[in-house]
Amino acid sequence: MKKLLLAILAISFTTFTLSSCVHTYETRGNSGKVPPGQMKKRTGSKSAKPYAPGQQKKHY
Repeated sequence: MKKLLLAILAISFTTFTLSSCVHTYETRGNSGKVPPGQMKKRTGSKSAKPYAPGQQKKHY
């Protein structure tokens, strides 16, 4: 009887411990950035070149 109670207690403790774990994912760094093609569609431009960071002219 004592072993059965101990086994039930161990199983319920393990189940409770494993079911209470919650992991959330946070996205950082890219919030607010839109790909050049999507920005082109939003603005109605004919080219995505002005919105691509590698295609920007450097002004010193």
